[in-house]
Amino acid sequence: MNRSSIRINFSLCLAFILAVCSSAASQGQAPASGQDGTPVSYASINQLNGMLSQLEQTSQATQIDLAKLRIERWKTDSNTRRQLQSNEDSIARNMQAALPEIIGQLRSSPENSAITFKLYRNLSALYDVLNEITESAGAFGSKDEYQALANDLSNLDAARRSFGDRLESLTNAKEAELGRLHAELRQAQAVINSAPPKKIIVDDAAPAKKSRKTSHPASKKPVHPKTSSPTQKSDSQKPASSQKAPATQTQSH
Repeated sequence: MNRSSIRINFSLCLAFILAVCSSAASQGQAPASGQDGTPVSYASINQLNGMLSQLEQTSQATQIDLAKLRIERWKTDSNTRRQLQSNEDSIARNMQAALPEIIGQLRSSPENSAITFKLYRNLSALYDVLNEITESAGAFGSKDEYQALANDLSNLDAARRSFGDRLESLTNAKEAELGRLHAELRQAQAVINSAPPKKIIVDDAAPAKKSRKTSHPASKKPVHPKTSSPTQKSDSQKPASSQKAPATQTQSH
């Protein structure tokens, strides 16, 4: 396999990576808030805005320089020219669709590590494909074409490195925060473990409580007053004068 075939296969792989990045960016949804809901400092936002503005300027300049290329006039075989033109189209599509989409997502969530990594990976793929075109411009194109692409490549590499550094800083900050939370959790667990356990004492010798039987009082029978018979009533109503006094004997002297 000659050098030209290896270069074409490598370019095909890079073009495929760019296509995947473009598809992933077009399907993504920009989050409305930060990754963990915490407020972002003004210093972090200002730093990110400066980096994104510089990246957008680099993207616009690169697209202009790529549009000025005359790859069909380069002194190489037709297969290489077709592959280079395909790579040029892949970079242009990425910078017009995928890259602005990721930039918008990162502006909405400035300290989102996942989106920052997505942008870094996309810039790395763009750098590899643009580097291939720049080397080919130096070998087969004009001096002006090579110089313009070399400047774009240098700016893109600087942007890629700056976002790589930011990603590392965000990762370290997240790890420090997780370490602090784990330390607080271990401290709270130690406090719980050091507390004396509650003891429950059961006295087996204590007499069992007797259940009280509730006695119900016997129902009393109603007392009816005695009624006297009619004869007794009549006798009791007789006057005392009607009764005969016992006779008394008088002695004669």
